[in-house]
Amino acid sequence: DVQLVESGGGSVRPGGSLTLSCAASGYGFSGMCMGWFRQAPGKEREGVAAIYAGGRYYADSVKGRFTISKDNAKNTLYLQMNSLKPEDTAIYHCAASVWAMLSLGVSNFHYWGQGTQVTVS
Repeated sequence: DVQLVESGGGSVRPGGSLTLSCAASGYGFSGMCMGWFRQAPGKEREGVAAIYAGGRYYADSVKGRFTISKDNAKNTLYLQMNSLKPEDTAIYHCAASVWAMLSLGVSNFHYWGQGTQVTVS
C-alpha cells in the first residue's frame, strides 16, 4: 500500500502563491503516476495536474499557473501554485495510480491523501 499525507494549504489573497507537498510512504512511489486533485464545496472532484515518466499533464484551468513536480529521493510530490484565483479554493488531494500511464482521471487513481484546504479570498 501507499500512504499519502498532504501539507502546505492555507489562506492567500488573489494573485498569491502556495506550494503544496505530499509525503508518500510505501512501495513504488518513483514508478507511479502521481496527481493532484481538488474538490470545492458542492462540486465533483477534478484533476488538476499529474506527473509520470517525465511527462506532465495539467487541467486547462491551471495551465501556466501551477507546476507539478516530484522528488523521488524524498518520496515527495509538490504543487507550486501561482497567480491564485478565488475559483482555486478547494480541498486539494494528492493521489497515486498503480497503472503505468499519465492520466488525470479520478477513477484511474487508487491511493488518496486526506487533503489540505486552500482558500483564496
